[in-house]
Amino acid sequence: MKKLLFFAAVLMTSCSSVKVAYDFDKQVDFTKFKTYAFTEDVAKLPVDELNRNRIIETTEKELAGKGFTKSDNPDVLIDIFLTAKKRTEAVANTSGAGGYRGYGRYGYGGGFSTTTIDYNEYIDGTLLINMVDKSTEKIAWQGRGTKTIDEDASAAKRESNINYAIKQIFTNYPPKK
Repeated sequence: MKKLLFFAAVLMTSCSSVKVAYDFDKQVDFTKFKTYAFTEDVAKLPVDELNRNRIIETTEKELAGKGFTKSDNPDVLIDIFLTAKKRTEAVANTSGAGGYRGYGRYGYGGGFSTTTIDYNEYIDGTLLINMVDKSTEKIAWQGRGTKTIDEDASAAKRESNINYAIKQIFTNYPPKK
């Protein structure tokens, strides 16, 4: 749980490797969406206040860039989720020497080898942004970014990584049908 709380603080380490995906309802007319508001859950994201504010402010900036304005009577609700998943990667390395002496199929061989397995634990973090059509209460568009988390990122790097991840997520809005 502590790692999840730390998630947004270190959202993405290397900007170039944010894996982004999106999905949308093909029946929705996205041109009718002009205003937005955040759901109440966004204010309760399981991260510290500084990073929650970074996520919200960057999302607002990206929405404004797409022509949206914030409203008390919005066309869409913006909901944001964070997940963190601990992963383990096993890497096997074999080293050693061997030999063979003899003629044809008659001969002898000997040698040794050693295999070592290294286990690397890391955390994949995902930032999920849902755009919910307020009139139908159904998800119209969903974007997500996933990256291995760097727990040692500086505050400046955290901000840069969060900004980059959200910008990349919104590159797929509005969707091309």
